[in-house]
Amino acid sequence: MMSEISRNGSGGGGQPGRIGIGLELDDIHMKILEVLRENGRISVAALAERVGISRANAYTRFEALRADGAIKRFTAEIDHVRAGLGITALIFVTVRQQMWKQFRAELARMPEVEYCAITTGQHDAMIQVRVADVAAVHTMVTDRLANIPAVKATETVFILDEVLKRPYVLPSDRDRAHRAARRPTQETQGDVPLGKMRFVGAAEGRNALRKDD
Repeated sequence: MMSEISRNGSGGGGQPGRIGIGLELDDIHMKILEVLRENGRISVAALAERVGISRANAYTRFEALRADGAIKRFTAEIDHVRAGLGITALIFVTVRQQMWKQFRAELARMPEVEYCAITTGQHDAMIQVRVADVAAVHTMVTDRLANIPAVKATETVFILDEVLKRPYVLPSDRDRAHRAARRPTQETQGDVPLGKMRFVGAAEGRNALRKDD
């Protein structure tokens, strides 16, 4: 049913991607997800205008994305510093392999944990926590994580600055970046193309300074 809705309302080309129970994501679906990434509370009418489709088509596609699970939920993004959680840390954990069930259960009881992922490499899991101060991280690691029998070792890294954080990424982002990289730039700064140097002779430089005076 969802595949039929997607195909009947399709207005774009490109390679479709199958997800969930069978919805085929095309270029129009990707554009909808791009717009929702900027503003999850946008109206259906505004969404349709941004994507370039009818309001009915936008509504049908939006509901199909939700029903299929491509859109899992809507939530608010907060300023953690304003909320009193100015310290972010990554805690890498080595887990005793026969005790994963206990580790998961104990982790679920820790409200400071924002994210946890099972990883490859030297450690088994990465935990991201947000707390009020450094002392709270120390307490969590030494008093709580260290006392979990499933935890064999930990390594803590403090995040100094979150340089880039996207709500989510899409395959269309990569395609757009590749197209932009292939497009020649014509931007210039004065009479010198950006990224190039122009050498100025000493006499010319002194004359320019005199004019400024």
